[in-house]
Amino acid sequence: MVRLSVNLNKIATLRNARGGNIPNVLQVAIDVQKFGCQGVTIHPRPDERHITYKDVYDISSVITTELNIEGNPTEKFMKLVLDIKPSQVTLVPDSEKDITSNSGWNTFLYQDFLTEKIRKLKNYGIRTSIFLDPKPELVSYAAKTGADRIELYTGYFAIGYARKKWNCIDPYIDTAKMIVNNHMLINAGHDLNLDNISFLIEKIPNISEISIGHALINESIYMGLENTIQSYLKRIHKVNKY
Repeated sequence: MVRLSVNLNKIATLRNARGGNIPNVLQVAIDVQKFGCQGVTIHPRPDERHITYKDVYDISSVITTELNIEGNPTEKFMKLVLDIKPSQVTLVPDSEKDITSNSGWNTFLYQDFLTEKIRKLKNYGIRTSIFLDPKPELVSYAAKTGADRIELYTGYFAIGYARKKWNCIDPYIDTAKMIVNNHMLINAGHDLNLDNISFLIEKIPNISEISIGHALINESIYMGLENTIQSYLKRIHKVNKY
């Protein structure tokens, strides 16, 4: 069964735009779990322009499902996650200047670097995931780092799907096969939404977890947060039945 993890970064962005504590990120973390999601994802960046480091500590205290913390494994980030000990840490090669995470690791070049970071995380019992582009040739290097999972960067898929270029899924299928062959599990995230999520799961039914933030929060403006989460779960469950 595919699990839905809700990314709260856009809630924090909205709060920070005005100052104060509206919307209340901590309350939203409580609510999305109550509304049915199976996890919460947060991505604290060095400049804390959305999720702050204080948010991470606060949110970790109300998690009843799973907490997935994303980020570039800088010294500050590693100190944070080793202190929090979330269910999962997803390593993302974003720079301070990136607006959003828009590419995965080159695991050939960064294999030793990632291996060192992942060893530390696993020593603390933390499940690890590596953010990766749909490139099958990079999977074997990712596997050598000791990571438990690969999170497929689905931005390219979302662009192709929107343009009705259905073969956009092909490199994802090929990469997913390599992930399974290397005894790792598959996560996916970035630009997934209510329109394209069913197609992705139909073509890659062995995905373990999807994390969605930007689209889900935007859709909830029209549909309401609880109804939006339930709509995602219905699409996931409908596909999983077949």
